[in-house]
Amino acid sequence: MSLATDTHDQAGTLPSPTIGERVLIVEDDAAARIGLEQLLRSWGFVAESAVDGEEALAKVTSFRPAIVISDLVMPRMDGLALLRALHTQGADVTTLLLTAQGTVETAVEAMKDGAYDYLTKPVDIQRLKILLDKIVERLDTLREIKALRRQLREQGTFGLMIGNSPEMRKIYSVVEQAAPTSASVLITGESGTGKELVAQTIHRLSPRAPFPFVAINCAAIPETLLESEIFGHEKGAFTGAADRRPGCFELADRGTLFLDEIGEMTPTTQVKLLRVLQERRFRRLGGRQEQSVDVRVIAATNADPLEAVRKGRLREDLYYRLNVFSIGLPPLRERKDDLPLLVQAFLAEFNARNQKAIAGLDHQAMRLFEQYHWPGNVRELRNVVERATILAAGPFIELGHLPPALTTEPAPEHQPQVALGPGTTVEEAERRLIMMTLEHTRDNKTRAAEILGISLKTLHNKLNKLRLRPRKT
Repeated sequence: MSLATDTHDQAGTLPSPTIGERVLIVEDDAAARIGLEQLLRSWGFVAESAVDGEEALAKVTSFRPAIVISDLVMPRMDGLALLRALHTQGADVTTLLLTAQGTVETAVEAMKDGAYDYLTKPVDIQRLKILLDKIVERLDTLREIKALRRQLREQGTFGLMIGNSPEMRKIYSVVEQAAPTSASVLITGESGTGKELVAQTIHRLSPRAPFPFVAINCAAIPETLLESEIFGHEKGAFTGAADRRPGCFELADRGTLFLDEIGEMTPTTQVKLLRVLQERRFRRLGGRQEQSVDVRVIAATNADPLEAVRKGRLREDLYYRLNVFSIGLPPLRERKDDLPLLVQAFLAEFNARNQKAIAGLDHQAMRLFEQYHWPGNVRELRNVVERATILAAGPFIELGHLPPALTTEPAPEHQPQVALGPGTTVEEAERRLIMMTLEHTRDNKTRAAEILGISLKTLHNKLNKLRLRPRKT
């Protein structure tokens, strides 16, 4: 086989980067073995060779190659037996097989046992170069992922929060100061930025950690029931109150109560909450006796709290009572340095949940993640990674595993318009405006409410009244 001469003639037309990857060539034909070794060195690889599988196994321990290029048919130990032996030993190598036309089916079978790919003889030099470039890129990605996992273990996490960006490190500093105290905390940030995770981290790092953490979303509970949910009620306090029921303050005694979307409370409930914060005492609905309670309150809102105070949605005295420590969470688009760490954390979670072994994102998918605006923030990222983990069949998440919203450009802000004509009722105009806004925000109801200038609860009420059924976010 005149591989040595042929490859030198063709290698001059190919780039010769200094790659430095270690490659072990396993080939019983001396001419082919020498030719491949010289070719790979000319491309910048560190190459050594072995005459059969047994010699290759001995060299793997000392040479520690990243790539093994092996002939399929050899005396003593053939390529398939070598592949299985490498797998049994747990060798961290990528295997490329060389096969004659008569053994292609065996090579395809070997790919099911972990071989990366195969080449038929005589070897197509251009094809070999393309495959090696892909393998090197794959190895680089795998090493980067290992480094990120190590970084995730050693740094980049603080309690339940993930991120190593300057923005997140500032938040870690505030959390570290606030956690040991019993002071109230007000967390602000867009929907999906992880406000409840911050609250949970504060709780876990505080002396209250052995006691309950109770969370309630004020926007998700009807106004008529919110006060009962927070303070509890006595039997017969209102229609349907068949039994005495403890509220969140009782359930969270000695622990932490997280009140999400605090601005959605009615003024009456806000007054009662302020009194509990000041006096540490409350009374159930329909009750006569006051009860003492030891609860730390952490509140959150996705709106500007000062703007909410100006508009009368949030009492000024309650705002200052809650705002002893203030934590503002940045949107994901402003801390994209944390994307790789977040992705790896979510992959670890969903791999374990779905019995998968997805290593990470390929370069194109990661580039798209970095370019995307992430209107739904970390919550949206988590959902995208969960979906892609389920869909991915190979070791990497690719573009085809991502939802269309990531791969298509959003429409410009000025394009959506509501077409109205004479005779359109106010109710129909409102319905069209709400539907257009939900379409524009990809059914992000929190963002839609902000654009419409109404509260999230008001939007929900209008959706129910108009009997609109948007897609779930």
